[in-house]
Amino acid sequence: MSALVVGLASPDHTSQKVWGLVGAAGYSCAALVAARSSTPWARTPAVVAVTGAAAIPLLYLSVIGRAQMEVGVVERAADLLFATGTPYDPAPHAVRDFNPYLPGMALFGIPHLLFGDTPLASARVWFLVAFLGAVAGAVRVLTRGRGLVPGSSGTVRGATAGLTGALWLIACPVVALPLSIGGVDPPVIGLLSLALAFTQRGRAGRAGLVVGVAAVLKWTAWPAIPVIVAVLAVRSGKRAAFRCAAAAIGPAALTITPAVLVDAGAFYQNVVLYPLGLGPTASSAQSPLLGHLIVLLLPHGKAVTTALIALSAVGVGASLLVRPPRSTVAAADRLAMGLLLAILLSPATRIGYAIYPVVLIAWPRFTARLPAGRPAAPHPASEPPYRRRTVASRLCTATSAAAGPLPPHRSPAGCDARRPPHREHHETGSRHPVGADDSRRAG
Repeated sequence: MSALVVGLASPDHTSQKVWGLVGAAGYSCAALVAARSSTPWARTPAVVAVTGAAAIPLLYLSVIGRAQMEVGVVERAADLLFATGTPYDPAPHAVRDFNPYLPGMALFGIPHLLFGDTPLASARVWFLVAFLGAVAGAVRVLTRGRGLVPGSSGTVRGATAGLTGALWLIACPVVALPLSIGGVDPPVIGLLSLALAFTQRGRAGRAGLVVGVAAVLKWTAWPAIPVIVAVLAVRSGKRAAFRCAAAAIGPAALTITPAVLVDAGAFYQNVVLYPLGLGPTASSAQSPLLGHLIVLLLPHGKAVTTALIALSAVGVGASLLVRPPRSTVAAADRLAMGLLLAILLSPATRIGYAIYPVVLIAWPRFTARLPAGRPAAPHPASEPPYRRRTVASRLCTATSAAAGPLPPHRSPAGCDARRPPHREHHETGSRHPVGADDSRRAG
């Protein structure tokens, strides 16, 4: 239904209209398949939904050469970066001249710079590659390293469930739409998901590095840094939190500082004023949300929205100090709340930014239920309990046999010297009290 609404409400000859009409047909087919499936959230309807709502619109739009305006902005930023040393136009006039993204986003335009106007060189394709790689990495991080229970077919249930969940995530309309038309937000939210996965596993350095990479792409990733640092401080201590903060700020500083030094004015005009709607040229990102309505209806509306955004940021930051999140799910909820407030209050925003709160609320809750690790080989059902020895005890037995007999009543250091109770006596048919052997040794 959402895809059909987008298709009917969008202007003609736009990529959003194409996605809406094609995606509505894809979701309808997926709904029919899901209705005939006995398993809820099965993989087959997810594959149908991804094919109809993401893959087919992406291929069709790539063939006809139609994409979101952000694709051209990023490709032009790569051209400016290699020509002038900065990805920002110092004198932008039209909306297409502005680049509201941080310098790292220009890297997605390098294939277009090198190979020209070909489908595989489009920045839209590399947005998709980055998102899929980040989500696959998050699933892999969460499903390896500890013992798993193998499924009935002998496969690892964690990896299988992770793949199915990733397919449903891609099929979600707020994700499938920007993936198809070339939105810049999927790589950012994919990296945030990977950073939260590392946080859940307690890998502070890697979590910080990944969120730092996301922070060089777009401002929307920056609120994740204090949130992840706060949850690591609670779960792993201050040293882990400091390691995460250093790993996050390092890449961001190394990437943003050169752009500021080359042309601070261009950076400020493109990356600060324009996204907030405070520049002379109005941003094309306008939706009838609260911030946009405040600008239209109240005097000095832009100043009011800026103050409200600052107050909401202070409030979320204070909540991290007063009541820090103690799990990745709670951290994702806190981050979603902060980004949702910023999206609602910003005078230059669009409904497509809903990808952030939706993914941050749904995806961590799913991944929190993924088992972590690989399956351990089960013991044969016919083996008695006292024969199920650990690997260490078997190695100790083998070492003892190679070294020769040991003195009476001694065992190699570190080996499990426990014996199966009364094994010899069961075999000979005799039985002695438990302490009989010990009394003879003492005598």
